[in-house]
Amino acid sequence: MLEKKIVIVGAGEAGTRAAIELREQGWEGELTLVGDEPLHPYERPPLSKQQLSEEELPLPATILNAERMKELAIDFAAGDAAVRINREHKRVVLASGKELAYGKLLLATGSNPRMLAVPGDASGEMLYLRKHADAIAIRDCLRPGSRLAVIGGGFIGLEVAAGAIRRGCEATLIEVGPRILMRGVPEPIAAAVEARHREAGVRFHVGVGIASANRADGGYAIELADGTTVRADVIVAGIGAIPETALAEASGLAIENGIRVNERLQTSDPDIYAIGDCCSFPHPLFGGRRIRLESWRNAQDQGTHVATGLLGASEPYRSLPWFWSDQYELTLQVAGLSDPSDRIVLRDLGETGRIYFHLAGDGRLVCASGIGPSDGAIAREMKLAERLTERQPVIPAEELADPSRKLKDLLRAQPV
Repeated sequence: MLEKKIVIVGAGEAGTRAAIELREQGWEGELTLVGDEPLHPYERPPLSKQQLSEEELPLPATILNAERMKELAIDFAAGDAAVRINREHKRVVLASGKELAYGKLLLATGSNPRMLAVPGDASGEMLYLRKHADAIAIRDCLRPGSRLAVIGGGFIGLEVAAGAIRRGCEATLIEVGPRILMRGVPEPIAAAVEARHREAGVRFHVGVGIASANRADGGYAIELADGTTVRADVIVAGIGAIPETALAEASGLAIENGIRVNERLQTSDPDIYAIGDCCSFPHPLFGGRRIRLESWRNAQDQGTHVATGLLGASEPYRSLPWFWSDQYELTLQVAGLSDPSDRIVLRDLGETGRIYFHLAGDGRLVCASGIGPSDGAIAREMKLAERLTERQPVIPAEELADPSRKLKDLLRAQPV
């Protein structure tokens, strides 16, 4: 019976968490997880963080190992990508030719790195980071004394630069925008992150584009629009990601900056759901604004939530967006979604760090971003700030700015 079969395409964080949650919520029907890599589902955040600086890159930490997979009675199609969906007959066709019948289908296909195309013969030799194999390729190029050029000043680019410095490399970061961390991070935090990278030895070229990139003298020569030449032995591009929608689009599902889903994470086909980096969804905390998130937390939360929908629940997904990054001894966290028009209120915690509260035009708290030593109290303070932001309260700016006003007291004062 088809209604007793659930197929999940995508064995990353989102798809795997959904599979686990389905079993934990009592689903006893057939459950198949399809992955395009030969490895068991693994954690991706360490690939751009600590693993790049390790001498030997170990196998990544698994989300779900073979033993646990067997305990949960999850059939795992490893290294056998889904290539076609037959919606009429409710079948998923794999690269091997195998066909999987489904009653409900979940797409967790993730995203792919945005490819950089510039004049010159080096474009095809740039490295990108998404999978474990990519991390191995990059790490193997980061030998002491080698010259790394990173294109893109987002989280991935900065984390790769930090990893290179820790391995004794030279690192230069190129960002075409007016500053690094343009998406959702306030300028003061971006400035602090850049200052820490400069202190570590990273060179920056910000606000300038790339005119060309060519092979030269056994390495590469990157010509910038201002006439500067950056020499490198390896180039890593981290300029964003594109949702993986080919499978969904070919099957006729609605696409809008990713696979379009409703508040229950359901696609234009009521028997097909989509979660994680590949989908865009309306967020009730932000007026139903349609967003697409590329974050570990969102993948986890949507994976957990969609299981309830697959089993018949109708609650909308409303988890607060949350991002984090480690840069040297600093940790950076963002909870919520900011807008350039927001009023920003600083809460200075001294050596512990700083939190910036983002207030919308009507005074509601819509985002909190913080930075501080990773071994300090900033994580605890940001957890309280996150819980406060979830309620989107209107709190006087002077109270948010005053560190003597405990966040837990402000939280207790808000209606549940």
